[in-house]
This record gives sequence, C-alpha cells and structure tokens, in this order.
Amino acid sequence: MRIYDIIAKKRDGAVLTEAEIQAFVRDYTAGRIPDYQAAALLMAICIRGMTDAETTALTMAMRDSGEVIDLSAITGFKADKHSTGGVGDKTTPVVVSIAAAAGVKVAKMSGKGLAHTGGTVDKLDAIPGMNTALTEMQFFDIVNRVGCAVTGQTGNLVPADKKIYALRDVTGTVESIPLIAASILSKKLASGADGFVFDVTVGSGAFMKTLAEARHLATLMVRIAASSGKSASALLTDMDIPLGLRIGNILELQEVIEVLNGGGPADLRTVCIALAAEMIHSATAQPVDVCRVRAEELLDSGAAMRKFTAMVAAQGGDTAYLTGEKAWPTARHEYPVRAMQSGYVHGPDALALGRLAVDLGAGRRTKDAPIDYTAGIGIKCKRGAAVEAGDILGILYCNDVEDDLSELAEQASGAWMIRDEKPSASRWIYERITKDGFEEYTG
Repeated sequence: MRIYDIIAKKRDGAVLTEAEIQAFVRDYTAGRIPDYQAAALLMAICIRGMTDAETTALTMAMRDSGEVIDLSAITGFKADKHSTGGVGDKTTPVVVSIAAAAGVKVAKMSGKGLAHTGGTVDKLDAIPGMNTALTEMQFFDIVNRVGCAVTGQTGNLVPADKKIYALRDVTGTVESIPLIAASILSKKLASGADGFVFDVTVGSGAFMKTLAEARHLATLMVRIAASSGKSASALLTDMDIPLGLRIGNILELQEVIEVLNGGGPADLRTVCIALAAEMIHSATAQPVDVCRVRAEELLDSGAAMRKFTAMVAAQGGDTAYLTGEKAWPTARHEYPVRAMQSGYVHGPDALALGRLAVDLGAGRRTKDAPIDYTAGIGIKCKRGAAVEAGDILGILYCNDVEDDLSELAEQASGAWMIRDEKPSASRWIYERITKDGFEEYTG
C-alpha cells in the first residue's frame, strides 16, 4: 500500500484501516517514508481528526514500534501516573510515595522537562547522587524492595513516537488530540503497568486550554487504556495558575518535602492526595472516598515521607538533603517582583511564569540543553490575595544574569494580573473521568 494513497484518504476525511495505520508507523519508523509525506499525513489527521478506533490503532502501532517492557518480575499490582504537564507540577514524587506506602507497586518512567513544562527526572536529578538512569535489573529490584522507583525512559521505548513527535513539533500538529493521546498512551502501554491515572491539566500553562478539550483527551485515553485491559481513570486539574508556590527544580523539591512532611500549599497537597487515591483505587478496587482518606493518613503519618526517603536512598541519592542535615544549594541572585498597583491578584498566569523560569535557567528551550537546578521563581501571592502597590508578589532566582533582573521583574509583575474586583475561588480539580463517563469532582 502506498503512503500517497493513505495521505489522500485521510485528506478527504475517510477512516483509515488498522493495516494502513500500521504500515505508516512501521515504514516511517524504519525510514522508508520521507518527512514531507509523514508531515502531510499528520496535518491531514490534525485537520480531519481520527475516530476512537483509528486512535487506538495508532496507539498500538506506536507501542509495538520498539521495546515493550515486561514488569512480571515485579510482584503485585503495578500502577503508573502521567501528567500532561504544566508549571510547578511536582506531584509525582508525592503521589508515588503515598501509593507505595499503601502497598501499591509503582514502576515509574518519567521524562525531562521541555520549554515551560517541568520534568520529574530533572527534579530528582537535583538530589546529589540520585541515579535516574537505572538498568532494568536495578529498576525491578528497587520496586520489589522499596515499592517504588523513578527512572528515565529507555532509549528503545516507542521509537515511532520520538520520530513522529519531533516532526509534529515543527509542523504545527502538536495540538491534535488523537496524536497527543497516541503519543502518551503508546509510551504508557509500552511501560507495562497494570493501571494508569492521568492528570490532564487545563488552562494557560497546559496543552489543553479548555475544559472541553481536556475532557475529550482524558476520555479518549481512559477508553483506549481500558480497551487494552488496563485499569484507568483521569482527573482534570487547573493549570491557569502554577501548582504550589515554587517553580524550578530544587525549589520544587523543597516543596515536595514540605508536603511529604504534612505541610505545603493546599492546592498541591489536595491534587497529590486525589491522584494517589486514584492509584490506590486502581490497585485495590476500594471506593475512591475510602482511598482518599487512606492517602491523607499516609501523608500525615510520615509513612509517605519514609517511602520517598527509602526510594531516594535506593537510587543513590543523598538523603541528608531531605532531612535538612545538608543545605540545598541556592542561586547567587534573587530579585523581588513587586505589585505595580493595588487590588486583587487574578493570577499568576502559569504560561507567563513558566516561560520566565526558562529565561532564568530553570527550564530547557531544546531537548538536550542544560538546566540550572537552583534557578526559578518563588510565588508569594496567588489568586484572590489582596495587595497594595509595592507589595512583593514573587522572587526571581538565577545565577547567570544576561538580562537586567529589575526589567524581568517589572515584566513579570503583569503575570499576576491585579484587578479591582476579587476573583472567584480557585477550583483545583474539575472533573473525574472513568471508562463510564465523567463527573464533577467533589472530593
């Protein structure tokens, strides 16, 4: 079958067969289809869309393009979580630790951050000695002994996604919901877990800008995972403003430790407990409300912190930084962001601060660029806070000052969006999605 015919068929709005989708993925991964033809098909998919059956076929073809990990060497139910990304999104270390403390095995493969979205591997790599490039044997052994481990993705996991995503990134086809779903799910299914929880973020700092888009993506991923015999659910969470009060790798790790010690910002704590409850539910089939109470108990009792400490130690990390026996390194320069007027804070806008964090050195503009673990932003005021002109809204942290920090701080102040009227209260979690549909989140 010719790629030209497949392109023309999708261009005209027809439904591709499973064989046609498999042929495209197989031949493009092998280098038998040039980028210009693959880009044409991706654009046709972006414009014309895909049915659930087409998206499922694309997901499975991409999953089978490389290594599919067998986790049978790990005893018990293996759960995994995935976030569609955002700013200040530091839930994974907390959620993994709570779930493991509840007896759920968590074999977590995570990625690095790119552009304004942070990556779990980067945060953990900021712990001196931490090894996030585990061999398969090390990975399995730590999960069996400790209950959880976090490692980077293997080089041969879903090679089709690496090629297709790189092409999407430069052809204006990143936002296609079927392509996003296939990209995420192919990697998750190839990682071998028994159940998945998806944190689908919504808002300015997320891929999905509207609740309707997020619901569509979450529903699609949950249905495809369920059709593959996996337990799956999703939560739609707010990403109009950053999660928590810190952006940047070491800054976010410090906040993770605060939450694991029973404190931390209410929004971060709430989202972590909700996601951990979904993971416990997927493994035990207990009611979600019961699992949520259990997750909160494990967090407040210190059991989750002990599990996180054990995981870090097993992966070679220096736990003295977690206990406070050693001080985290800090940035050489810090500068306050001040309110330019009085009023109520309606932000800060997640996308604006995420981009600023990249400028400060905390994130990457390209996949292999270095990052500064100490750089970032501390948030002092969030949505609903009343401020006076001159009040400190946040703090910028950096080492290499290419731009005038005072100018960056002045620009950043606009991200807080100060207005005369008080905003409505934040909703941290909007909806819960299962294979049976969606419901407003009431936890």
